[in-house]
Amino acid sequence: MVKIGLYEAKTHFSELVDRVRGGESVLITRHGEEVARLVPPIRKAKTKSSFEEAVVRWRKSRSGLSLRGTKVRDLVNEGRR
Repeated sequence: MVKIGLYEAKTHFSELVDRVRGGESVLITRHGEEVARLVPPIRKAKTKSSFEEAVVRWRKSRSGLSLRGTKVRDLVNEGRR
């Protein structure tokens, strides 16, 4: 982790962002006291297959839903009239 003073951080902000983009973390201090950290974002790899699986599970869960014999789809359609 790079430790840098606030004034220098302001002066070289673009360079610091490039370093963070490359995976480094930067600790910004003011008069020796930590005031901020620049860290790379957490990137979660979402695969298309997991999204598709979620859609399939959602569709299965809503199929056949009813309220005392009345299907949810019928209630929705009635509300649109």
